[in-house]
Amino acid sequence: MFDPVIAPSGTLLGLLQRGRGDGTLHALAAPRAEALAALNHCVLEDPRHDWQVENRSLYYARLFLDLHGGLQAIEAHLFAAEDHYDDEEARTGLALAVLGHLASYGRRDALVVLRRYAATGANWAWALDELALRDDDAGLRSLAEPVLARFPATPEGDAELAAAVRDAFEPRPWRLWAEDPRDAVGARVRAAQEQGSFDRWQRQMRPSGPRPGWSIQAVFDWAQQGLERGSVLHVPAARCLSAVAGPDDRPAILDAARGGPDGARCAALHYLAEARDPAVLDLIEAAASSPSRTVAEAAVGAFERMCGEEAVDRARGWAHRPDALGASAAGVLACRGGAQDAPLVLGALRETVRAEGPDAPALYTLVDGAGRLGIACAAPVLRHVYRETASSQLRGRTARALAGTDPTFATGFAVECLWDCEETTREVAALHAETGDIRVAERLRRLAADPAEEAEVQLAVRSRIGGVQPDALQP
Repeated sequence: MFDPVIAPSGTLLGLLQRGRGDGTLHALAAPRAEALAALNHCVLEDPRHDWQVENRSLYYARLFLDLHGGLQAIEAHLFAAEDHYDDEEARTGLALAVLGHLASYGRRDALVVLRRYAATGANWAWALDELALRDDDAGLRSLAEPVLARFPATPEGDAELAAAVRDAFEPRPWRLWAEDPRDAVGARVRAAQEQGSFDRWQRQMRPSGPRPGWSIQAVFDWAQQGLERGSVLHVPAARCLSAVAGPDDRPAILDAARGGPDGARCAALHYLAEARDPAVLDLIEAAASSPSRTVAEAAVGAFERMCGEEAVDRARGWAHRPDALGASAAGVLACRGGAQDAPLVLGALRETVRAEGPDAPALYTLVDGAGRLGIACAAPVLRHVYRETASSQLRGRTARALAGTDPTFATGFAVECLWDCEETTREVAALHAETGDIRVAERLRRLAADPAEEAEVQLAVRSRIGGVQPDALQP
């Protein structure tokens, strides 16, 4: 899947793609046709850089309800010819999740589309999971035959069915179908359930990898073999070293960390970092300059897993480095540094935004650090990140940092955050938004009554209800 093209943050499309609260507010004020066109674009062309961690479905579903939007565009997208040869979850997942939320709000048309797609679509398993949470027993039972027809009654088909049952995110449909009196349905699903349980038992009885009786060299060989196969085993290999290594093995582990094969060197660095060996920081510094990218990245990763004052002290000396270790050191100070480290964290935050933009991965820890350390003069750059980042996760963390650094947050960004796509961001807003704003009072009332809202958000809302004028909370 290609990275999505994100419109400028000042446009309606750009706001909706980012999942910002202002996107909803602007859409409700825009011409309905324009708002629906932008909304459908977002649902059909998933704007998330990481669709597995960023939320958009409830945000878009709520806007569909507010705009009284039809589902013709979503239905056409799901049943397009492309569905026959592109079965990637990312193509249809967001649309199916939006339909699921709409069904939970009582949209019968969304339920009908989900049933039809579960019966005929390529991403049927996702649609079935959505239905498992929202459909009644009769509706789910009607899907048994079309779903089972996907798996031919052959050894290969039965194996695929067993895997589908075993890996199902929501087991409710399969449990209903297992109760079906027909052999072609109930008996077949029960056999698949038994096979899936047997497969899990077999995997548990045949674990792979080194065992405590192995030598440290065997662990190093295992890590190297994994690297050659394309599997990164540094961290599990380090845990294995913890199980098999004794005091007499330290010289060999130090030698591996200085110049062993890449797999062994990476495992040794992680082991020494976990053990807080007195030599490890010097070894990490040397490895961070290695011509091997694998070793350099492992050195940075090992350092980031360290705890203790010795790591923080060394980070203060490394924070000015212009490489990955310098960026990691700034992140360590952001997470574990003290008030004296605020200038270094602020400098790293500004430089990262300037050099890498508002979506740089390093910003996550730096933004958290600015909030944790209460760096008030970081507010301008935090506001810039909040407006411009395409990541709703980063925006939410930035909102939390602004709550502790920006005195205007309660009357500014906190208000729009009540409509944000991320529940953690809505929770921050519910705790801080100025309740003198009539929009805030009305939104708090609506969030408190919405059965689809997360419990943490509703708990935060209830903690603020006492500060809102009773008349403002009446429907």
